[in-house]
Order: sequence, then structure tokens, then C-alpha cells
Amino acid sequence: MTHPPRILVVAGEASGDSHAAELVAALQARRPDLTFFGMGGSRLAARGVELLFDAREVSVMGITEVLPRIPRILQIMKGLAQAAAERRPDVAILVDIPDFNLRLAEKLKALGVPVAYYVSPMIWAWRRGRVRTIKRLVDRMLCILPFEEDFYRDAGVSARYVGSPVVEQVPAPATPTEFRERLGLNRDAPTLALLPGSRMSEIRRLLPSMVDAAKRLSAERPGLQVVVPVAPTIPREEVVSRFEGSGLSPVLVEGRAPEVVGASDAAVVASGTAVLEAGLMQRPLVVVYRVSLISYLVGRLMLKVAFVSLVNLLAGRRVVPELLQGEMTPERIAEEVRRVWTPGAPRDEMLKGLAEMRGRLGETGAATRAAEAVLELLPPRPV
Repeated sequence: MTHPPRILVVAGEASGDSHAAELVAALQARRPDLTFFGMGGSRLAARGVELLFDAREVSVMGITEVLPRIPRILQIMKGLAQAAAERRPDVAILVDIPDFNLRLAEKLKALGVPVAYYVSPMIWAWRRGRVRTIKRLVDRMLCILPFEEDFYRDAGVSARYVGSPVVEQVPAPATPTEFRERLGLNRDAPTLALLPGSRMSEIRRLLPSMVDAAKRLSAERPGLQVVVPVAPTIPREEVVSRFEGSGLSPVLVEGRAPEVVGASDAAVVASGTAVLEAGLMQRPLVVVYRVSLISYLVGRLMLKVAFVSLVNLLAGRRVVPELLQGEMTPERIAEEVRRVWTPGAPRDEMLKGLAEMRGRLGETGAATRAAEAVLELLPPRPV
């Protein structure tokens, strides 16, 4: 008797865990006989995936942050490869975290395990040479940005644009007042959202400047309500401590970042997936980011695109301001927020650009289309 098909799933940080869990749910709906094991977070665990390792152990960013963790990361990779050798999965779904997953794909290829890769590495932005590695190791690249499919196909990779999972993960459009009521906020107060990221290094590097900018804006807007969604990876006191002495009393919300943006008049957002989520909420926003100097210098040498934020990349032009490294000062952040806070040409222009960007992502149903592509890699069902 043949065993039910086994699928190895490997996801990294919170957004990858969320995308992977939706894909697993779509696969379970089509093939209830499938079994899953691998690495992920709470959402994959909730779908019944047997987690051999916790994703948080590999969720680090930037050269200086990664180095001390390398021995443990290699240990986890070896553990996953060993589990694949013992259990012989029928297919592997690798989600994001390219530095980890492409090395793991090498080991899976040697075992003859077909690889579906969900959420493409941004190799079109930097390290384009990686496309040759991907062509060799990945059987199906499932893209979540529309321009990626052509990029891969031109390089001979079997790729498919399945849609952006973020489109259906953000709440339906509603007025700021409705979102404020849902979150228990003051419905009439001017509201600024601060999204400092989901890593401790981001809280340390970005939040103090955001707080300082908010302090400047509150002097001009009496009763300003500052709202911060706190990622599950961040202890609340780390956020609270950075407001000490500012005279501001932020409202902290557990997660729910898109709703917090929806409740705002304007938002300041750390570069990353959160920018796309925030952009889909159709509120004015300012993108900020700062990494260690060495990470920045290496990144600048390798970057092949004009923008860092997905909103601007998808629009093909500068829709939202990007304040990076030395430009990310409290003065500049406050100045950019002021420019789009009230109705007028700059705000209208930005909102128009955000609506255009939303249109480019197409329909909902990314997980369903991704599931269909993964099923094509499974051996046919016994009759």
C-alpha cells in the first residue's frame, strides 16, 4: 500500500508563515489525504503541519545580525535535509527566505524531491545571477508580483504569476472612522500610524526617529492619536520604552497592521511586506528604512532597481516617498507626512498612484492558484 503523499513545507518569518498556511489550507481542501511537515510558525502549526523547527530561529536580517546565528541556521538546514532523506516527500514547498531555501533546494534536488518555490526571491532587484541556480533547482516558481513571471520565463525557469496573497489578507475598504471604531480608538482624533517592523533590529534602528517625528507632528495637531501595531515577535515593553520622555502616549494594537493603517490619516511604514499591505489600504504613507552601514553599502552595490518599496516598484514610479539611511531623520519624516496629511494635490496624486498599483495585482485567489500548480508536481493519484 502506498503512503499518503507527503509534502515538506519550509517558511521563514511571519508573512511567509501566513502565505504558506493559506497554501496548505488550499491543498488540504483539494487533497485531504496530504500530510505536511517542515519549518514554520504558529499559522502553519494551526493547519496541522508537523513543525520540526520554529521559523523564528532563522528570521534574522542584515550581515551583522546573521553572523552569530550561522551555526544554528546550518544545523536546522541539515535537520530538514535529513528529515527529507528519511521521509522522502513527494514535493517540497519552499516559501521566501532565499539564502536558506536555495541552499536547502540544492540538498532536495540531490534527493530527487521536486521543488515548488512560493514568493520569489527578489533576484530581479539584486543578485540576478541567482536565476541560473533557480533554473537548476526549482521545478516551479510561483510568483506573487506580476512582472516576475516574464523575468523568469526569459531565463528559462518554469514560472507562474499566481496573484498576490496580500490582496486578500488586507481587510475590505472602509472609512478611517469605521477602522477606529473596530480598534477601540478615538473616532474623531487625528490619527498617525507608526509601523516600525517585526524584528528587534528594526525597532532599535527605526522607532526612535519615528517617535521623534510623531512628537513634532503632535505639536501641530492637538490630540494626535499615535497608533502602533506590535508584531508577535516584539515584546510590548520594547515599543513602550522608546516613547518614554516623548510626551506621547501611543495606543498599542496586537498585530492588525493593515487595520491600523486603515484607521489613520497617514502612516510611517518600515520598508518590507508591510508597505504593500499599507498601500493596499489606500492611505497616504511614508516609507522609511535604515540598516547597519556595512549592510547598506553591500546592498547599494548589488541593488539593480530604482526603488526599495514594492508600492513604487509595482507602480513603476515614485508614488510614495522613501527615506533611507541618513535621509530618515525626524524632520524629513514629519515633513513628508505633513505634505500628504490634508486634502490637496500631493495627497490626491499619492492616492491615485496607490489605486493604480492595486489594479496591477489582479484578482484574489493566489493560494488556490498556487495549490493547483503544486498538485501538478505530485505523482498521479492511484486509481
